Amino acid sequence: MKKYLFIFVVILFVGCFTEDKTEKNIASVPIDFEIIRFDKIFGTANTKDIPELKRKYPVFFPIQYHDSIWVQKILDTLQQQLYREVINKFPTDEKLHSDLLSLFQHIKYYFPQFKSPLVITIISDVDYKNKIITSDSLLIVSLDTYLGINHPFYDGIPKYFSQNMKESQITPDIATSYAKQLISKPQHRFFLAQMIYFGKELYLKELWLPHISDAEKIGYTKDEFKWVEENETEIWRNFVENEILYSTDPKLTARFLNPAPFSKFYLEIDNDSPGRVGRYMGWQIVRSYMKKNPVKIHQLLMQDANQIFKKSKYKPKK
Repeated sequence: MKKYLFIFVVILFVGCFTEDKTEKNIASVPIDFEIIRFDKIFGTANTKDIPELKRKYPVFFPIQYHDSIWVQKILDTLQQQLYREVINKFPTDEKLHSDLLSLFQHIKYYFPQFKSPLVITIISDVDYKNKIITSDSLLIVSLDTYLGINHPFYDGIPKYFSQNMKESQITPDIATSYAKQLISKPQHRFFLAQMIYFGKELYLKELWLPHISDAEKIGYTKDEFKWVEENETEIWRNFVENEILYSTDPKLTARFLNPAPFSKFYLEIDNDSPGRVGRYMGWQIVRSYMKKNPVKIHQLLMQDANQIFKKSKYKPKK
């Protein structure tokens, strides 16, 4: 017994040492980027500033819109109120810069071709379905979609969306956006392939956001995450017994993958469950695959869903 305990302690120590060494290496990755607070710039502008703003920030001023639109926007009292709320919540960008520095360092460590973007913060009229926009060289963050779960501006927005409209969700949302740039869409239409697509996304977030809870990575509350952990075996049994892993039924996406107030097993447990349980299960399969197969992260992203599933030898937690 003492022998096995000693081996366990050695393995645990080596694992922690390796993780600490990796994090130290990541912390030394050089990253340089700029944050432009366009929310402040536009929020403090007057109508005479419009020509100069259009010249400096053409991406925010589509040519098909007449200047009268921007005049109206500057003078709009609701816009002014939005601006005040954003400035009250985000008076400086120090925390955002710190969080993004860590995220960008982690991305570049695993993907050396990554180039840090120009970061621009905006007010988007609470466009909560497009909180983050990324391109090769640009990252746009809508700060008015992160004012806090119970903010009055979010009245009428479904709770399963508004529960993630908080400051702590900015970095996970940005990580999601960059992960999607690296993961190819599923080659197959069956449900398992879609699950593993989201599993890859969450595994990347696991690498990039080591100091953020698993619940925040997937966008669950603590209670929701506890529920999926405790019911992992039942979820898996339901998927297997109902033969949905290789089903191409498009309704499965809405039932188990898309944002929703709950997952639709069509059982009594539905109202207790969070939405998107298929993403969680895909994550566990990918985790199991990476534990049992010594492959690089790039190989994981290229690997076929069927091969990942077979080689994962996944078994739900007891």
